[in-house]
Order: sequence, then structure tokens, then C-alpha cells
Amino acid sequence: MQIKGTIAVVTGGASGMGAATARFLAEKGAKVALLDVNESQLRAFSKEIDALPLLCDVTRADSAEAAFEQIAAKLGCPGILVNCAGICPAQRVVGKEGAMPLAAFSRVIEVNLIGSFNTVRLAAASMSLREPAFNEDGERGVIINTASVAAYEGQIGQAAYSASKGGIVAMTLPLARELARSGIRVMTIAPGIVHTPMIAAMPQEVQDSLAAQVPFPKRLARTDEFSQLVGHIINNAMLNGEVIRLDGAIRMQPK
Repeated sequence: MQIKGTIAVVTGGASGMGAATARFLAEKGAKVALLDVNESQLRAFSKEIDALPLLCDVTRADSAEAAFEQIAAKLGCPGILVNCAGICPAQRVVGKEGAMPLAAFSRVIEVNLIGSFNTVRLAAASMSLREPAFNEDGERGVIINTASVAAYEGQIGQAAYSASKGGIVAMTLPLARELARSGIRVMTIAPGIVHTPMIAAMPQEVQDSLAAQVPFPKRLARTDEFSQLVGHIINNAMLNGEVIRLDGAIRMQPK
């Protein structure tokens, strides 16, 4: 499916991999809608790339529904959804202060897993009504979710994060199978350690230690490498129902 002229929705679009993806899609000619909870970053970055800024909490049905209503009214029917909104706190199940609060586990699941499904359901409902389709294959949309290598090799303290990302991996194929009848593809990217603002804020020795764990290339992934993969998935119609690791062959150790 072509990017130019297509309406693209990016969640978590004001920073990190979301911002890199939004910039890439805008540069390729897409009409981009940015969804984020950080209003100041959202407003500033949307002006930079000429995107539609939408303050949205993806964990809430009403917030996401309002955002997609505005997308339909101001831009039209989306053809691309890239879910980058997420949080990655680390907390042991049993720590110095006792059992991990259940609310802490629930919050990660709500943002990473339920938040992704929330926008998937709304984007898919809109895409399925598109007439005519984009091409002779009958393609009406592409949905790309973001998981993590932690879905496979979660470290100590990542029970909640790994569970949330594992859920995204697990729903990739059933979503692709169900939405195939509407001409909608569903893919997932599972990044390794990416040089996002969160990583950049860590001490240099910590960054160097993380980079040393990557077999090749021996460095952290760049956010533009994530966005380039998003672009390839959109353009390659045979990529559907699968998870692609973007990790330099890293396999995370217990801690």
C-alpha cells in the first residue's frame, strides 16, 4: 500500500519511536494524526511536521473514540495505524516493601495492551468501510502494533511489561485472520533496545553496557530504523499476521 496521500494515525506520536514514525510518514506524504497524552510535546511536534494533534488517553474508550471522530471529520478515513504509545516501568513481584501493588500491574496492561486494542478496534472499524479499496488486492488498511523482545525474554522486574507485550504478540495473528475479510493487514514490531529519550537520559556507562549486549551491530537501535521498518511493512502487501524482531540478535539475560 502506498504511503503518499494516505491518512496515518500514530499513537505515542510526540516522542521516541512514535515521533520518528510520524516524521517518516509525513515526509513520505502521508496526512498524519498524532495521539498523545503529553500536550506540550504534542502541540510542538505536530507543528513541526504539520500533523493533526489529538490529546488522547488510549486507555479510555471515550477519549479514543473522540479522537477518531476528529480524525474522520478533519482528515477522513485512516489507512494506517501505528501504535507506539506505551510505558515500561520495572518492579519486582515481591520487593523490599512486600508484594507488588495490583494497580501497578494493571496500569501497564491498560496502557500497553488494552490501549493498543482500543485504537485497533476503532481504526479497523473505520478502515473496513473504505470504498473503494486502495488497490487491486482489496487492501483497505495496515495496522502495526509495537511489542518488545521482553515478550520473549522478559527480565527480572518485567513481569507486567512482558505480559503486556506478550499480549500484543499473541493477538497479532487472530487480528490479521479476522480483519483479512476487510482487506486490513496486521503486523507487530518487537524492538530490542532503542535509543529513545528514556534511554538517552541514562548515564553513558549504562548506555554503553546495554549496547555491548547487542551481537551486531554493537549499538542501540535508532528510532529511524523502527520507522523504516514501518515503511517497509506498509509497502509490502505480503507482510501480514507476523511479528518482526528489530533487535540486532539480542537475547536479553535475566537481569
